[in-house]
Amino acid sequence: MKTLAHYALLLALGMNALGAAGCDTAKTQQSITSATSDEKIIVGADQPDVYVPLLKGKRVALLSNHSGLTSDGSHVLDLMLAKGINVTTIFSPEHGFRGNADAGQHVASGIDEKTGIPIASLYDGKSPRPSEETMQRFDVIVVDIQDVGLRFYTYYVTMLHLMEAAVQYNKEFVVLDRPNPNGMTVDGPILDMKLKSGVGALPIPTVHGLTLGELARMIVGEGWLLDGKKLDVKVVTCKNYTHESRYVLPVPPSPNLPNMTAIYLYPSLCYFEGTSVSLGRGTDWPFQVYGHPEMTDQPFTFTPESRPGAKNPPQLGKECHGKDLTGLNHEEIIAAGINLEYVIDAYQNLHMGEKFFTPFFDKLMGRSDIKQMIMDGKTAAQIKATWSDDVARFKEQRRRYLLYPESGN
Repeated sequence: MKTLAHYALLLALGMNALGAAGCDTAKTQQSITSATSDEKIIVGADQPDVYVPLLKGKRVALLSNHSGLTSDGSHVLDLMLAKGINVTTIFSPEHGFRGNADAGQHVASGIDEKTGIPIASLYDGKSPRPSEETMQRFDVIVVDIQDVGLRFYTYYVTMLHLMEAAVQYNKEFVVLDRPNPNGMTVDGPILDMKLKSGVGALPIPTVHGLTLGELARMIVGEGWLLDGKKLDVKVVTCKNYTHESRYVLPVPPSPNLPNMTAIYLYPSLCYFEGTSVSLGRGTDWPFQVYGHPEMTDQPFTFTPESRPGAKNPPQLGKECHGKDLTGLNHEEIIAAGINLEYVIDAYQNLHMGEKFFTPFFDKLMGRSDIKQMIMDGKTAAQIKATWSDDVARFKEQRRRYLLYPESGN
C-alpha cells in the first residue's frame, strides 16, 4: 500500500475506552462523558495501547480502506505492523482498499504492493463473505473504516457479513471505532425486510445515527446475526465524541462524497440513484447538485463526464438543468434531516409519472409505498410524518447499545 500521508488531516485522530457487546453500557458511558466538547475527537485507530494487547500473538485480518488513517497520516495497517501485530489478511469493501473504485464496481482480490499481505475483496461480485480458505488464515477480525451512518452506505453491510463469518468460524471481532459524521440525526423509514438488498440489510432507519461500533453491538443484541447467534464484539471507542459532534472527515470516505456538504446532503440526494435524474456524479459536485436534460426551466447547468470514481455516470455527456445546492448552510441541511423536497421538485418538473422511478428507488427508500405518495402529490412533510413513530421507537430500541452521549451536555 502506498503511503497515505499526502492526505491533509483536518482533525487529530485516535481512541480511548473499550466496550463490548452485551457489556454494561452505563459503565462504558461513565468512562467517556467527562470529555468536554472543545477537546479533539480521538478515534479508535490511534490508541494502540488499548488494542495491541488484544491482538498480540494472534493472526489478524483487517477490514479497512484508505480511510483507516492515524493522526500522523499513516495507515492503521502500518501502525499495526510497526507494533509487531501479525496481519495476515486485508479485507476490502466497496470501492476497494484504496477507495477509488466506482460505486457498485466489482473489485478483485490481490496482494498489497507495499506489505505483500493478501487482499481478499468482499465486493468482487462472487460472495459477500470470505471463503473457508481465507477464514483459516487468521484468529481475529479488526474493523477500521470510516462509515457515514446511512442504511444504504455499504460498509456496515460488509461488517455484518464478516460478523456472521466470525460466528461461523469462531473468530474474535474487534471494532476500532470512528465518529459518525451524521451521528446527530436519526431519520427515515425503517427498512421493510422484504426489500432487503446490498443497500439495505437491517431493520433500521435510513439515517441511523450510530457508529459502526454501536451498530455492531446492536446487531448482536437484537439477534440480527444469522439464526440470532451471539458474537463477543469488542469496541475500541472514540474519545471526546458525542452524537452532537460535528466531525469533519479527514479524507473522503468514498469517491463521490468529497466534502461535508455532500455527506450531509447524501441522505436526501441518494434517492436520485433510483431515478433518471443526475445527482452530480461525474462533476465537481457529486451529491451537491441535481438535474436532468429535460428540466429546461432551470438556470443552473452541468454536464456529467467520465472520470475516476464515476466512469459511467447517469446522463453522461448530456447537459443537465437543475439545482445547485453547494452553497447551503450545513446546520440547515442537518436540521432538515431527510428532505424529499428535492426528489419531489424533480418529479413534478419532469412530468414523467411512474417512469421517473426505477425499481432501485424502493430498495433505497426501504418502503414500497413512498413512491406512490410522491405520485399522489403528498408533500415532503406529509411523507416524513409517516415514519416519525418508527424513528421514535428505533431511538428507544438503540439506546442500550450507545457508547457515546446523545448530546454534548
